Amino acid sequence: MNTLARFKRFGVETYHVFNRNKTSWVGLLLLTILVLIAALAPLIAPYDPVEQHIVQRLQSPSTDFLLGTDYYGRDVLSRIIWGCRVSFVIGSVSVAVAMFFGTILGSMAGYKGGYFDSFVMGVMDVLMSIPTLLMGLLIVAILGPSKANIIIALALTMIPRFARIARAPTIAAKSKVYVEACQAMGFSDIRILVVHIFPNILGELMVMGSMWMATAVRTEAALSFIGLGVNPPTATLGGMIREGFKDIMSAPWASLYPGLVILLIVFAANLLGDGLRDALDPKLRNDK
Repeated sequence: MNTLARFKRFGVETYHVFNRNKTSWVGLLLLTILVLIAALAPLIAPYDPVEQHIVQRLQSPSTDFLLGTDYYGRDVLSRIIWGCRVSFVIGSVSVAVAMFFGTILGSMAGYKGGYFDSFVMGVMDVLMSIPTLLMGLLIVAILGPSKANIIIALALTMIPRFARIARAPTIAAKSKVYVEACQAMGFSDIRILVVHIFPNILGELMVMGSMWMATAVRTEAALSFIGLGVNPPTATLGGMIREGFKDIMSAPWASLYPGLVILLIVFAANLLGDGLRDALDPKLRNDK
């Protein structure tokens, strides 16, 4: 009961701190709407995203095609809806994979210390020295453009960031009295990490995850724009910008609207990340 009361109190405090930053609700609302649109793509998309209407290609926005058509006569609105789905799947899965492995590596390095810590973080430093987009380009160029390979590429670029985030609080937590008491009682390292340390760093990881969700979506769009994204004719936001770029003067809607959607996703994810940071960071919670 005592534990339940603590969780309830933490939830109430978190809500109040999150509620003070009104822009966080804007980010949450925008992201929720976009996720729902992507999830309901089969139901709400007016046309098949790969269906071609050759006679009506490069048609400006109208009642039949609300956002116009592209060079192949495909409905831009339908392709945006399905493209959001691809972006969210790739972004969320890559962030989840990176968070999982990065947290394990960072926590174990911080907890074990010594040569293991130096080796793991040395490898992470090398990976972090390579720009995210360049690393993604390298991996996708080697493995080939596909949804799975893009997820692998994005996850590998983000693992060092999550490892860094997990390592620092783990080092601080392992010197706490409750961790030393667990060690004295003979608890295994895995149990101490999972039960006693991981809950204390979860907030920082969630904030980082929301921020890097925006980066993953942006990077996936960049890879698609240069032709290393998901293979066509699958609808992707970056791919739509690339396909519509050659007609940017005569049919700007084919690339303008997908770009605006990417902007909205990145904007919403960053606003939500700011709110989560305020709500879950103990120092900021105490200051406000």
